Amino acid sequence: MTEIILSVIAGLVLFLFAVNSLSETIKNALGGNASKSIQRFTSNTFSSLIVGIVATTLLDSSSAVIIITIVLVNSNLLTFKQAMGIVLGANIGTTVSSQIIAMDIGKYSPLFLLIGFILLFIAKSEKISNIGKSILYFGVLFFGLYTMENAVEPLKNEAFFAEWMKKTESPVLGAIIGAVVTLVIQSSSATVGMAIILSKKGILSLTGGIAIMLGAELGTCSDTLLATIKGSRQALKTGLFHVSFNLISIILGLILFYPFVDLVKYISTGASIERSVANAHMLFNILGVLIFVWTIPIFEKILNKALPDKRIV
Repeated sequence: MTEIILSVIAGLVLFLFAVNSLSETIKNALGGNASKSIQRFTSNTFSSLIVGIVATTLLDSSSAVIIITIVLVNSNLLTFKQAMGIVLGANIGTTVSSQIIAMDIGKYSPLFLLIGFILLFIAKSEKISNIGKSILYFGVLFFGLYTMENAVEPLKNEAFFAEWMKKTESPVLGAIIGAVVTLVIQSSSATVGMAIILSKKGILSLTGGIAIMLGAELGTCSDTLLATIKGSRQALKTGLFHVSFNLISIILGLILFYPFVDLVKYISTGASIERSVANAHMLFNILGVLIFVWTIPIFEKILNKALPDKRIV
């Protein structure tokens, strides 16, 4: 059991290290262009939504994108209204990683590691070096998932673990577990990734995987709220909008939990359970955005009234 726990921790550390390093590498590669592009292409809600999706897909971290957005809002480079569109887009963009995880790409991680290492070794320019780092970190990310996947294999024969996993059959308990895990490791992608892996190994049911996924959506709000500390009212409203959107989406998800599970099963007919969990993650976030994108003016009005900008005397 000690060996399993240590292997899972090792895989998780590799995954989190790769996500953080990948985000930093891509941000450094883009430099000031990232901020300029975000400002340029956020003239309306739809374009802000697209920017959020693309940026999160590239950085593989919705938290990183939302924190960058909060920083830009705090610097008066973005308005609160522009930021809301990006936040919604980030929620869709983060589902791309769960689809990749469900592809069982982990076994090809040594190929990414090799290509990334070779590019770093022969790089004579910063551009090639950044490309090499990005590929290398993708390899580390996938290898971390592969390590966790192999580590949890024996757990399906452990009666106590199977009993503990049955608790996730309760949507509320499963969501709480997902939220707490995400709060601890500060990565919803890692939490959803573990749910996909446990489902694939037959340890977690589709119901449990979806419940944990719902909880992960709430747990990921903590670091974005931290980014608003000592920030402007506009930045604080951006963080509160993120929490409000995720919280209301989760409450609706729990109320309509079993019809949602049936919808996922219908859409994922013939698909593996790990693919079904990934599909649930994507479907939940897309439906949430489709429902709430029309309410942006309402949220803007409520939050502006609750937190009016300080008047300069």
